[in-house]
Amino acid sequence: MTLRPPDTGLPRRLPPAGLEASDGMGALFSLAAALLTAGGVALASADSALLWAVGQVLLALAFLQWFSLLHEAGHGILFRSPSPNRVVGWIAGFLTLIPFPSWCVVHGAHHRWTGWRDLDASSEILAPRPRRAVERGLWNVAWATWLPLFSIVYRWSNFWNVARFLRFHPESARAAIVPGALHLLGYAALAVVAGPGELVALVGPGLLLGLALQDLVLLSQHTHIPTPSSQGVEARPRSGREQATYTRSVALPPWLGVGLLCGIGEHELHHAFPQVPGYRLHRIPSSPPRRVRALHFLRQAKRLRGTQFLFSDGEATGLDV
Repeated sequence: MTLRPPDTGLPRRLPPAGLEASDGMGALFSLAAALLTAGGVALASADSALLWAVGQVLLALAFLQWFSLLHEAGHGILFRSPSPNRVVGWIAGFLTLIPFPSWCVVHGAHHRWTGWRDLDASSEILAPRPRRAVERGLWNVAWATWLPLFSIVYRWSNFWNVARFLRFHPESARAAIVPGALHLLGYAALAVVAGPGELVALVGPGLLLGLALQDLVLLSQHTHIPTPSSQGVEARPRSGREQATYTRSVALPPWLGVGLLCGIGEHELHHAFPQVPGYRLHRIPSSPPRRVRALHFLRQAKRLRGTQFLFSDGEATGLDV
């Protein structure tokens, strides 16, 4: 299956001089993620409970790093060359439970329709609508207890629910079915080789913690920001710079924001310059208006009930997250 960077429907521009992707940087980030994963598995395999616990933390961080590499490879900007982007994209997708071809389709549409809540499948799952008391209670409990319900729903709704995928992306049936089937075969093979119980004990807690951390990353980017719906009227895609209005950035220490997460926190700059690798974004002189400190975002967001934060916005709650 030949893959290209996701089709955003927006004009593609060359990155500014000095901000191009680098095969060396792509290899360095990929090697770091592989070593972090291997170290986590090695420690999680130890007989010591302490080493097992440290291994789970490393696996959670590796899981988060692989997600950032999936994002970069999907844009074709982790490496300069297309082939290593595809290879690392498939590996990252397998490890993060997101088939790479499906990611390219969904994330490309996200960049096309950011700023229209109902046209962007990634944000449509959080659109305001009547919800039963049980569902509201589940979201509130998950948000209060840090259970990663959103990351699970995000994966199921966007990448594994074939009917919904085809409703938003009817031209991409192959990307919805074939890669997912290959992933399921791979997961089944791992379970057979390692044993289901042993596999869960080895990586399960780290995966759950990684999903909880990813909840915060994903929800920091566009959630609780006033965003209009098209309401059935034909809408035009917004430019990358226009999309920054509906996007939030999170300021992180360089070792975390760039070193581990490949610049994923600089989300306003990413939407304005999607052709620039995340590990170069910090070199763009800019002060994004919605950039907030990570702890400030976390404190403000956690002041709200899950249903308030996820399904509403600052205009309704009066809280500038």
